[in-house]
Amino acid sequence: MTALKQHAQAPERLRRPRPGPRRVRRDWRGWQFVGPFAFVFVFVFIAPLAYALWLSLFQNRLVGGNVFVGLENYRTALADPQFWDGALRVGLFLLVQVPVMLLLALIAALSIDSARLYASGLFRLVIFLPYAVPAVVAVLMWGFIYGNQFGLAADLNGLLGSDLITPFAPKWILASLGNIVTWEFVGYNMLIFYSALKTIPHELYEAAEIDGATRFQVVKAIKLPAARGAIVIATIFSIIGSFQLFNEPNVLNPLADNVITSYFTPNMYAYNLSFAGQQYNYSATIAIIMGLITAVIAYVVQLRGTRREDR
Repeated sequence: MTALKQHAQAPERLRRPRPGPRRVRRDWRGWQFVGPFAFVFVFVFIAPLAYALWLSLFQNRLVGGNVFVGLENYRTALADPQFWDGALRVGLFLLVQVPVMLLLALIAALSIDSARLYASGLFRLVIFLPYAVPAVVAVLMWGFIYGNQFGLAADLNGLLGSDLITPFAPKWILASLGNIVTWEFVGYNMLIFYSALKTIPHELYEAAEIDGATRFQVVKAIKLPAARGAIVIATIFSIIGSFQLFNEPNVLNPLADNVITSYFTPNMYAYNLSFAGQQYNYSATIAIIMGLITAVIAYVVQLRGTRREDR
């Protein structure tokens, strides 16, 4: 009786049943904003990549049709001398052309940012203008300049009375292509570097002037460290562009058909395998391998650049 009496006299709040755990209502508003991009990303990027990977696992044979072969195409590609010939060629192109192009772009950006260059706006426009020219038009223009039977090179050889200038010779073809790519993209990389230099606080220049720093010391201690992130980004873009080299040699192929082969670059090799040889499966394999090589090298460069920037 005593216990029942005490329970009856207990406060009302103690006799109420404890509420269960609250159910959190899922909010889908974020996906409403991300959804359109995710839809386009999946169908434009993920789906073609998955389809290319699926193609690389099959072979189209005379007997049996499209047959699943697993990694056989990859083993064939890794032992293909034509594939490695093109891959080593673009690797050499990357090691020589990319540093030259980025150095010229950095010098141009530093010159414009120095505020001592006369008509810097016009200078910036002139350097960037080649990037605005359509790539095919630019390559055709340089192809007619390089031509052995016509154009500037042929006229100079006729004037000199010898074949001294031969841009389409086997030993000069990579240098000729490098010149075209450098002419096209120096302005693009210059804008990346110049944008990074414009973010430097003016107080750093004032402090350097008070300390009596020379122009070279300002460039070394202030401008180059500030542009390091932009240099890493431009390097990654240039590496990707070098491994994707296709437009320039493909357009020049009719003018230098004895030098520029169907496997001159891995992209040209994959293109000709697919559209000229109807070997879609093997072409997809070449594309997947080059994509992996490009991704690994770009990641290593980004990782090293980020570590140096942190230091």
